[in-house]
Amino acid sequence: MTGTRQKPILVLALGNDILGDDGIAFYAARALQEEFSAVADFTETAEAGLALMEMLEGYEYALLMDSVMTGQCDPGTIVEFQTEQFKKVVAPSPHYAGLPEVLELSARLGLDMPTGMRILAMEVADPFTLREELTPDVARALPNLVDAARAILEEWRASVPCTNTH
Repeated sequence: MTGTRQKPILVLALGNDILGDDGIAFYAARALQEEFSAVADFTETAEAGLALMEMLEGYEYALLMDSVMTGQCDPGTIVEFQTEQFKKVVAPSPHYAGLPEVLELSARLGLDMPTGMRILAMEVADPFTLREELTPDVARALPNLVDAARAILEEWRASVPCTNTH
């Protein structure tokens, strides 16, 4: 991808909606898609690593949403990560490229990556069991993730030039 995208904002929902709670970002993105369709592209993907580089390139802003299972918070807790937190991460394997490695490689290659990037994740109870439903705690907390994402998108929408909505 070269050049800029037509819409300035990317909402990148990461996960897998047949693995229960792992699909929480998809549900949140779908809840916001109509409201922000004039200024944002929405992508749902189970991809990771270097595939994200192409998805992110050319956007001014990117909101990444995902599930996490740290065991340090109750399921349904929203956690926001800053890209600055990733600079000290060491990849677990030379064959693995997570978001920190993607961002670092993109910078080294001089790619046109978003200048504004926010990462929202929800602590989940079970992202491993094959099922299409969310666990009850995560389902109850979904509106909180949608509201947190909406606040970010409204802030960015206010900062971009007028966009033709027709």
